[in-house]
Amino acid sequence: MAARSGEGTHVRVAARVRPLLAKELAEEASTCVQVLPDTSQIVLGTKRSFTFDQVFADAQQEQIYTLCVRPLLEGCFNGYNATVLAYGQTGSGKTYTMGTGNVSVQSRDEFGVVPRVITDLFQLTEDNKATTSYKVTCSYLEIYNEECRDLLRPQTPKGDIQIREDAAGVILVTGVHTEEVTSFDSMMNWLAEGSVNRTTGATLMNQSSSRSHSIFTITLDQRKLVNATGAGGDLSFMSAKFHLVDLAGSERAKRTGAVGSRFKESVAINGGLLALGNVISALGDESRRVTHVPYRESKLTRLLQDSLGGNSRTLMVACLSPADSDFEETANTLKYANRARNIKNTPVVNRDPRAVRMAEMQAEIDALKSDLRKQEELRPAAGMFNPSASVAFRKLAEEREGELVARAEEAEAARARLEEKLCAAEEYSSDMQRCVANAYRTMCQHLPELCRGPTATDASRSILTEALEGLASLLGSIVDDVPPPTLTAGPPTAGADAAPSTPARLGATAP
Repeated sequence: MAARSGEGTHVRVAARVRPLLAKELAEEASTCVQVLPDTSQIVLGTKRSFTFDQVFADAQQEQIYTLCVRPLLEGCFNGYNATVLAYGQTGSGKTYTMGTGNVSVQSRDEFGVVPRVITDLFQLTEDNKATTSYKVTCSYLEIYNEECRDLLRPQTPKGDIQIREDAAGVILVTGVHTEEVTSFDSMMNWLAEGSVNRTTGATLMNQSSSRSHSIFTITLDQRKLVNATGAGGDLSFMSAKFHLVDLAGSERAKRTGAVGSRFKESVAINGGLLALGNVISALGDESRRVTHVPYRESKLTRLLQDSLGGNSRTLMVACLSPADSDFEETANTLKYANRARNIKNTPVVNRDPRAVRMAEMQAEIDALKSDLRKQEELRPAAGMFNPSASVAFRKLAEEREGELVARAEEAEAARARLEEKLCAAEEYSSDMQRCVANAYRTMCQHLPELCRGPTATDASRSILTEALEGLASLLGSIVDDVPPPTLTAGPPTAGADAAPSTPARLGATAP
């Protein structure tokens, strides 16, 4: 259950301009980006200006974290989801800003966003451990060539990782390993191990180019206690997720020199970023007023569905190259970042439904105890104090408390049974979807034969074609990899009255 936080909040955008690299200085590149002093404006070239929430030029890592990211972490302790994503062309400093490179050799001053979030996370849990119990878990995922890979368990089969959406519209990733951590060192070790497993490669523009999009997710579950001693049991449960996203950089094969597998990687990278751009345009371009947001165009946009237009406080860090040779890529990054500022999210406080029910029961118990105390205070003043009646009343309150606890246990057992049935229903639904999809593909494969038979008529061909189109439309709404077919007329055969319709493109390769 989620409690509304009030009005929505827009995606915040910070722009960071890196210095010219030694290679660019050697090539005598000039600067095409200017940051106006004491403002949040960037001027591209001589005329085009952009305004963002924060603008950094030659800024230290700590400054970016303190001004932009730490408020999001503090919001997680109040039950709000958060997302930080680094966006920009290849070689613009995204991985350095996020701090997900070779973390084992970084000094504290060089720590990027992720290591600083981990540092403050455990510092805050330590400061509040007297009044709150915490559970912290992490997962690390990459999207490589449109396939999800578990960086903490690289041996996990790719097919085991699935992206799902529950009844409340929350995006869930199944099959990914989550590790419970209790200290800064423990989580940093998992971050370092996952970063080593991430796919990187050398191109003409970047010697250690990220060849995949990575998402490091921290989940914070907290249970507040009634008092410092922990007496009184559960009062409030909250859960929040912090997604830290390092996107692969957009690139042009002509400039990167990508060939073979590197070229295939760049096609997948640009495809995911194109889908992300379409989502940003649909959500952020007010003039278009679109009603459909194409989250399903790629796994990246599917995973970021909550972060863009959903239940999250989101920060986009637009990383920019100042070199005039990168003018076009820098202009595209600024345009998308500027459009992202118009995206409106609706963050809510994420509460455990069991916690809400327990809080209601606890309030009822407290009310009964308060009534009991009032009765005990009033009776002696009126000269009507009856010890046996007071004991009976207390016993009645204790029995009532026991009933409430029993009801809570029954509700928890019912919830567990419902979850089991829901999981079984989801598995059955997935099996049925696969069966229907296979039947559809088989029918499409044999459609020419059915339409060219001696008994086939225009009416039967029309009915069969309409049935397949309707089935394709149904499958397209529930299965991502079965788009509607495009039917074109096939060549006539002897004995046939008319040319039949044959599928030019099926939803998937027929078995």
